[in-house]
Amino acid sequence: MKLPEASNFIEQIINEELQAGKFKNRGNELQVRFPPEPNGYPHIGHVKAMCINYAIKEKYGAKFNLRMDDTNPAKEDYEYVNSIVDALKWLGFEYDKLVFASDYYDRLYEIAEKYIADGNAYVCDLSAEEITATRGTLTEAGTPSPYRNRSAEENLRLFREMKAGKYPDGAKTLRAKIDMASPNINMRDPIIYRIAHVSHYRTGDKWCIYPMYDFAHPVSDAIEGITHSLCSLEFENHRPLYNWFVEKAGFELPLPRQIEFARLNITNMLMSKRYLKKLVDEGVVSGWDDERMPTIAGLKNRGVPPEALKKFCADIGVAKAYSVVSSAQLDSCIRDNLNENAERAMAVLNPLKLTITNYDGEEELPFDKNPMKENGGLRNIKFSGTVYIDRDDFSLNPPPKYKRLFKGGTVRLKSAYIVRCDDYKLGENGEVEEIFCTYFPETRSGSDKPSEIKAKGVIQWVDAKYGKDAKFKQFKPLLKDEEYPDQDYAERLNYDSLKTFDGKAEPYLFESEDGKPFQLMRTGYYKKSSDNGFTLSEIVSLKDSFNK
Repeated sequence: MKLPEASNFIEQIINEELQAGKFKNRGNELQVRFPPEPNGYPHIGHVKAMCINYAIKEKYGAKFNLRMDDTNPAKEDYEYVNSIVDALKWLGFEYDKLVFASDYYDRLYEIAEKYIADGNAYVCDLSAEEITATRGTLTEAGTPSPYRNRSAEENLRLFREMKAGKYPDGAKTLRAKIDMASPNINMRDPIIYRIAHVSHYRTGDKWCIYPMYDFAHPVSDAIEGITHSLCSLEFENHRPLYNWFVEKAGFELPLPRQIEFARLNITNMLMSKRYLKKLVDEGVVSGWDDERMPTIAGLKNRGVPPEALKKFCADIGVAKAYSVVSSAQLDSCIRDNLNENAERAMAVLNPLKLTITNYDGEEELPFDKNPMKENGGLRNIKFSGTVYIDRDDFSLNPPPKYKRLFKGGTVRLKSAYIVRCDDYKLGENGEVEEIFCTYFPETRSGSDKPSEIKAKGVIQWVDAKYGKDAKFKQFKPLLKDEEYPDQDYAERLNYDSLKTFDGKAEPYLFESEDGKPFQLMRTGYYKKSSDNGFTLSEIVSLKDSFNK
């Protein structure tokens, strides 16, 4: 059998299993799944898991299920299901089947009864607090429940009464009967079912007992015929329990195998659905798709290309060891993609009027849409002799080697002419209100005629006659990890993560379709939106601080 070359330790394991003939009885067909809980919107950490599983599908021709592990009805909803489905679709990950753990509730209940009949489970009357108190510590064994030795007949009767709704929430649980002295605390008689008189978003009020994740998850894998359960490293200590539940259920070989990889941790990013939901509920952000959120909906809304996220996950690779990735690396992947694909345009965030005193009339000038593309094309920009430049591009007292505009200095207006500042006017507040310049006709961009007039700097501009008023949004990380690495998330929140500006933009941006990304010359990569007027929202800055 010719096997694909392994690019990480997971694929190396798979190759060894295929070579050993582990999956011959199923025609060497592999099957993986992406199993999120629909209790929040998926975030960038989930993209890594999606990429790992989808790579197995692509490389080995494996089946790939999207499964909603919906065993906690109090926190789950179709809104979250839809957000997960939309995320995979946007990223281009096609799954073979959409399934739900709740699809298997009847089968899971039957398997729980099998555990009881085989002497591997019992109904326990201890409260949640009492179970925790008797579980023991890392150095001390747990204390067996006084209900541990009930007969199979009594346990079946009580369990069926639990299902029938005879008992209130918390009155009883079904626990696995494993080993209260196990060095792995997860194996000390974990709960399989709890009572919860809560309506489920899919099954309604059919059930008042619900399976625990640690039981439903591996058994659902086995029901589906999953060969490799790929999960993050925090589940490593749960692997013996995963295997126990599958083995005791009596499934045919080969049983699914759990393999753990390091989860994705990124500086300045909150990577917990619980805390992200808190930000939404408390109004710190406008919603799950707020542009500052690390959710896939937020990244999409911000204008991040899906290909950049997949490239980022490919670059960081698949490892076993815990690590933290710099957010600068993610920004770099986004920037590289947009640098190649985004059209160029001009805008100024802090406008200063510039009047050319010796220019009369108006004209159209050619502008390169994307110099990174061989056939990027040209478009025309209007020029009428009065423009806006960014206030930061003019100085009354220029420092040494200043390459922008000052009185007596020259600068090139991008794709237009070289201008020299002759004078300026101050406003009542003492700030420069307008600058007056001379232009040199022979310096027109693209002209074949050489000119003795030179300028060291090139600046962007927006024509005063045709430019549009625009609102600009700039974003900073929601967390300040570098400043407060060990603090609670509330203390690390950056309450200045959103800044807005009123500026000017060329009409081409105004006329473009919503969502289109642009590189605003010398400013950053921005996405156009018509929400609340004409808005340009920053996707990522131009400055790349990641050491490639």
